[in-house]
Amino acid sequence: MGLRTRVSNFLGFGRQQPQPAPRRRSYQGALISRLTNDWLATQTSADAEIRTSLRKLRDRSREMVRNNPYARQAKRTTQINVIGTGIKLQSQVQQVRGTKRDDRINKLIEAKWEVWTRSQHCDVSGRYSFHQLEWLAAGALPESGEAIFRIVRRPFGDSKVPLALQMLESDLLDEEYQGNTLSKTNEWRNGVEVNEWGRPVRYAFLTRHPGDYWFQNAPQRADKHVFIPAADVIHLFMPERPGQNRGVPWFHSVMSDAHQLQGYEEAAVVRARVGASIMGFITNNEGELIADDVENKQRVSDFEPGTYKYLSPGESVTVPNISSPDQQFEMFVKNKVRRFASGFGCSYETLSRDFSDTNYSSSRLSLLEDREHWRVIQNYLIENFHMRIFREWLSLAVLSGELPFADFETRPERYETPRWMARGWSWVDPLKEVKAYREAEQAGYMTKAQIIAYTGGDYDDNISELAREQELAQSTGVTLDKDILDAGLPAIADVPAEPPAPAEEPPARAKRTTRKRKTT
Repeated sequence: MGLRTRVSNFLGFGRQQPQPAPRRRSYQGALISRLTNDWLATQTSADAEIRTSLRKLRDRSREMVRNNPYARQAKRTTQINVIGTGIKLQSQVQQVRGTKRDDRINKLIEAKWEVWTRSQHCDVSGRYSFHQLEWLAAGALPESGEAIFRIVRRPFGDSKVPLALQMLESDLLDEEYQGNTLSKTNEWRNGVEVNEWGRPVRYAFLTRHPGDYWFQNAPQRADKHVFIPAADVIHLFMPERPGQNRGVPWFHSVMSDAHQLQGYEEAAVVRARVGASIMGFITNNEGELIADDVENKQRVSDFEPGTYKYLSPGESVTVPNISSPDQQFEMFVKNKVRRFASGFGCSYETLSRDFSDTNYSSSRLSLLEDREHWRVIQNYLIENFHMRIFREWLSLAVLSGELPFADFETRPERYETPRWMARGWSWVDPLKEVKAYREAEQAGYMTKAQIIAYTGGDYDDNISELAREQELAQSTGVTLDKDILDAGLPAIADVPAEPPAPAEEPPARAKRTTRKRKTT
């Protein structure tokens, strides 16, 4: 560096070096570039998003269940795994003094509950039993996003308990209603009036289904809406965001893929049909209608197996190469079905019923993941549907004299803590499962009641049934395998069979002796 340069820099006349631009820290997902210009996102609340899309999502979801086999299987497997043969009630009332259960009260509650859950008592229309209402609710959650029940406090049929349920389709809950509120601090949000804390106050239902326009002979009501207090409505939906007041169909994230897959499969099938139907095209350079027959200016040719067709002069045959679906068809369909299953919340094997690419370990892992998902839905229904209905039924049954509990008003919590027995599952290899449960019970990790409840049974019912079987066996003089094992004797299967008696050997034949001649 020369003297002139140093003097210029000292006096501030030197060339200024450009300062590097400060680096900005940000999320890649929030960057706006030419690659993300088509990524549309809005800052809206959950209710705002739902209001503009709910009706179309619900209609398309139902169309998928009607016509798409994967959507149909998704709804059916939800109902089978969540409800199955029903979620059963087990009363847990304990004695006033002590920790033992009061069997007399528990059996009375369960017997009265079983009578009320019949279709003529628990349903206002008399069509659906309580198990069928459970089944419909479990199917409405994935298909419509929500299940709605109205509590009607009056007896139906010959029931003495003034309580019944009316299941309402979610279309009747008018998400566009904006009317007067009961308080200045209240507001209507998608057909639900909520207070300043977001707690539902009442619901605005349409008096007629908006799609029920085929039946015009029904009596018309002057009011378009009917307002039902929140205390008389059971609104079931699994929220995804805080402040959400309506549920959305569970197919909302896979609808586009399912629609594209259905169109692709239809096009592939049509392509295969065309390839199997068209034999060839005949080109006629003369432009004349020459064929076996001509009708309405259309060539008609007859084809029979094992025949040769002769062409007229100037005609040639072109055989199109229209093959059946290529090797990419199966791989593409599996990929789309996997995306469908992942977006819905179950495994590919459960949705497609295809177990060709799985073994025992992989199938077990997928089943474990699925069953945890089903248990979440079971717990939600038990907490928000079964428990609420049971408390309503129990208080009204005591009030009507159906259940004679004198201390119910002072100690209702004694009676309002039942156990709900949801359906359970068994493994592919039950022998390993039984051994694992037995070791867990012997080590103190689980109880017999927990093991039986995990598989969908009832410990009290098992004990009662075992006692009945033993009593019957003793009265008839029959010894059961369980009694043999308890006595320390070997089971029948463990007793070695007596060896069969050896067969009598045939009499020994006289040995044939040969004499040697002596030669001299």
